[in-house]
Amino acid sequence: MVVSGFSQPNQLDAFAVTAPGLEPLCAAELNAIGIAATAQDGGAAWSGDIGSIARANLWSRTASRVIVRLGEFRARTFFELERNAKRLPWDGFIAPAGGVAFRVTSRKSKLYHSDAVAQRLAEAALRHVSGVRVEHATSDDDDSDTPEHPAQLFVVRVLHDVVTVSADSSGALLHFRGYRQQLAKAPLRETLAAALLLGADWAGDVPLLDPMCGSGTIPIEAARLARRIAPGRDRSFAFARWPRFDVRRWRALLEQAREQELPTSPVAIAGADRDAGAVAAARANAERAGVAGDIELVEAPISAMPADHGAGLIATNPPYGVRIGETDRLRNLYAQLGNVLRTKRPRWRLAMLSADKTLERQLKLPLEEKLRTRNGGIAVRLVTARLPEPSRP
Repeated sequence: MVVSGFSQPNQLDAFAVTAPGLEPLCAAELNAIGIAATAQDGGAAWSGDIGSIARANLWSRTASRVIVRLGEFRARTFFELERNAKRLPWDGFIAPAGGVAFRVTSRKSKLYHSDAVAQRLAEAALRHVSGVRVEHATSDDDDSDTPEHPAQLFVVRVLHDVVTVSADSSGALLHFRGYRQQLAKAPLRETLAAALLLGADWAGDVPLLDPMCGSGTIPIEAARLARRIAPGRDRSFAFARWPRFDVRRWRALLEQAREQELPTSPVAIAGADRDAGAVAAARANAERAGVAGDIELVEAPISAMPADHGAGLIATNPPYGVRIGETDRLRNLYAQLGNVLRTKRPRWRLAMLSADKTLERQLKLPLEEKLRTRNGGIAVRLVTARLPEPSRP
């Protein structure tokens, strides 16, 4: 039996996909914007109207994409697949003469040939919507932005002979905010930079510094968070091409988001890097993000960090040392970071991504693990520390 996402009037079964370990953060930020989402393996789920889908895409800082379930059914043969696929509400998600693409994964099921499953589903969609063209689905690992004529992506999971068909409402992955075009080495995705800030409970209430800022993702995300700028404000989404999309409602939602933005960051935000090219890229990205005036970006090593005995947050993504021969050099870098923070920022907190506990120990700080996730395929931890205040004479 097909369980359709349109089983109730205007109700959609939605799921915000996020990186492993970020599910509670994703659910919490959705609840903060009025969406009653619950954390589940791989993301956060809820039922709501298309307005909730739009708000989730516009406001989620940690989700990778938002998908909407068309239906779920059992199929052990292609006949069962075709029969049930015909009953799905394809015309609610595909514009006439629009393009479609299918990304199919199959595990522990009789229907194990993903291309054959995609072909049957495409034929079912063609019966509902005239002139549909079928395109090849790219991988989520593809970091290219939205193509000129994007196809509607359907994400299909076949597990233990149960087929789940969902429509992608986001288009390009949500870490594409629209501002980052110039990259430094090993760039950090915007969603993970935001997760670092949220996981460290930073809400734009104390100053922030990233002493190894690279192309500036952490300071930029911090400035946009502090100014209450919606992360999806400057980009397009797949749901805007759905036949039931209400452009007036969407424009009102955007206008509401802009009205609550702050003109400037209420706290000081800074980034530094010893690589001149990285700092130049960070400045260009900050300019495109509309927060260049909120961030001080300087070319400087960690040792040149100015002293500040107030309160604040050091938020950074240092090198991990995954390449052979890097560990010895990085031990010195981490030890220097710990020494500088204890000497020059005694009342600040530290929040950083780490992939090596041996390197962490070089900091000589009491670290607390906040979450575990992955960055570019590497297992990392978000660790925080409250720097010990110097003893008084």
